[in-house]
Amino acid sequence: MYDIQSFVKEHRNDNVCELALRAHTFSADDFKYALQQIEGWQRAQKKLPTWAQTDGIQFPPHLNMEQCSSEMTAQYKAEIVDGGENVTDLTAGFGVDAAILGKKFDYLTYVDQNETLCKIASNNLPLLGVKDFQVVCGKAEEVLQKLPHHSLIFIDPARRDANGGKVISIADCTPNVALMQERLMEHADTVMVKLSPMLDVVNMERELRQISEIHVVSVDNECKELLVKMQHNCLSVCIYCVNLFSSGDKDVFTFTRDEEKVAECKYTTEMGKYIYEPNASIMKAGCYKTLASRLGLVKLHPNSHLYTSFVDEPVKNFPGRCFKVESSSTLNKKSIKTVLRGIEKANLTVRNFPMSVAELRNKLKLREGGDLYLFATTMADEKKILIISSSFSS
Repeated sequence: MYDIQSFVKEHRNDNVCELALRAHTFSADDFKYALQQIEGWQRAQKKLPTWAQTDGIQFPPHLNMEQCSSEMTAQYKAEIVDGGENVTDLTAGFGVDAAILGKKFDYLTYVDQNETLCKIASNNLPLLGVKDFQVVCGKAEEVLQKLPHHSLIFIDPARRDANGGKVISIADCTPNVALMQERLMEHADTVMVKLSPMLDVVNMERELRQISEIHVVSVDNECKELLVKMQHNCLSVCIYCVNLFSSGDKDVFTFTRDEEKVAECKYTTEMGKYIYEPNASIMKAGCYKTLASRLGLVKLHPNSHLYTSFVDEPVKNFPGRCFKVESSSTLNKKSIKTVLRGIEKANLTVRNFPMSVAELRNKLKLREGGDLYLFATTMADEKKILIISSSFSS
């Protein structure tokens, strides 16, 4: 008999929009479910490869697939916890973080108030190798009150309001972790909170207490999430600037807020041989002076967030991109014409500059692309310059 699962497997590489217009023999609900499974599998191919490769996995509606962690970021969460007796995910959703964290602990409690997601988790968790677990359908605040002491509690508050609009402040998320943090700490050795990458890191440090670690996590230089570890009797906060690569590599740069406050950072009015652009996690965390001090770099301007060096060799393993400076110019028309002679296209970046990329591209009459990288920025003496550079791996 030709059933829904056979239909899904046969058509999972098809265009979902086109498939929705075809005639079919299933009921409306069954066909909607089939399309959901096909779309979910297609998204999982890149975002959740283990899920896509595992037979029998059920996928949730589009919004839940969109909101769930990637397998790469979930694996990173498992790397930064020690494991232990038990872990509870109080807002588990599709269950990506729960499934990967659950394999590091003896027992997993999956919690979500969405009954459909709970049924999906009950099906998926054993297929993904989680052996001992329970699925609890309920609100995080209510389940927390009855929860015994845990090795780890993980919580990822919803970042949408009643109308489906996105929110980023801790107070606007559901549940409000700032209000329940004391209760969370009463029930666990460690609490890990996942927050929006749009959140201001310094403000977050003021709202949450007992923070031991902050992880600013990017994937291929796009900031994806903020992870906060809260532990008892912590004396200082270590901030991890993490950039995960699709290749499997990663950059990690750590610092403390106290270190950033006292770090010496020099500024320059001249360009050196190389220009350095920090990755998204460094920028998000505000690790500007420590980066310069530790790596022996000078900053172009307090607000430009670009660096240079005056040594013959580039800095090795810089957490970001390194470029070899070919030339530089003021915005004088004659100077620009000289340095751009023969250049028809380039990659443009603006940092602390009074024009947008689109405005500058129109002014310079350059197409996008090519092997050259142009930085429009401001130097320490407030002079506006254009830097022409080429990519260079440090």
